[in-house]
Amino acid sequence: MKKFALMLAGLGALMTALPAAAQPWQSVNQRQAQIERRIDQGIRNGSLSRREAVNLRAEFRQIANLEQRYRRSNGLSMQERRDLDRRFDALAYKVRVDKHDRNGRPGYRR
Repeated sequence: MKKFALMLAGLGALMTALPAAAQPWQSVNQRQAQIERRIDQGIRNGSLSRREAVNLRAEFRQIANLEQRYRRSNGLSMQERRDLDRRFDALAYKVRVDKHDRNGRPGYRR
């Protein structure tokens, strides 16, 4: 009985981890488009202040320039792709944080 309960618990843990691992891989261009869309949306709905948007776009341009440099030299290697993914992950996190703080919204004072 204990073995069966442990097996069920392990199966349950495996099933909860599966959706996170099953997310589809996105190309670099898809990641760029998604982040740019989220920044534009934040500007339109007021969840990003002007300063936040300028800073996010500057970082976005830096990553895009880095990607162009990587692509010029024999395309993207796996190491370069991982580096870009890591940088896009960090930028996506910053977009999420900046959109959900209260900067730029009515009633916010700094």
